Amino acid sequence: MVRETAEVGVIVERRAQKSPWADHAWVPVAVLAGAPAAAPWTVLDQTADLTRYYAGTIEIEFFGTDTTMYRENLRSQRPSLWVSLRHTDASPGVSLHLVTADPSDAEALTETGTDIIEAVSMPVEIQHRLAAFVEPHHVERPFIERKRDRASPEALAKREPNSPRRGDME
Repeated sequence: MVRETAEVGVIVERRAQKSPWADHAWVPVAVLAGAPAAAPWTVLDQTADLTRYYAGTIEIEFFGTDTTMYRENLRSQRPSLWVSLRHTDASPGVSLHLVTADPSDAEALTETGTDIIEAVSMPVEIQHRLAAFVEPHHVERPFIERKRDRASPEALAKREPNSPRRGDME
């Protein structure tokens, strides 16, 4: 499998909330091309309602099998990276889990309902690197519409309540 990686830095904010359910919310706000020299969880800016952190460095992966999704992302009005934060008991309360350029991966991450997933603008340097990866590895695959099997008239027949189904009689 064709695979390439790149290091990126992530900026997140801890925002105060006026809510009976939560006193704050974590929000990924930016991804930086490369790995800054700052230590993870360095405070970059702080006000009464917001603290901005350099959360740390994480490796983003590009896979040759995902080039269609990368290409669509790059062609969109706003090419994005999706940042996933995971709640943890350790300070500061979240950790970097994943950064992806594949929108379908990001959608799959939302299924658990426990992680914080946010789209942020893709840095131009990452856009160029991703486009350079897609170019030699993309294979156009024709869309093949699946055909349904014809329904069995017996399966559509009316049955008496509590009567066994065809598969139950065997």
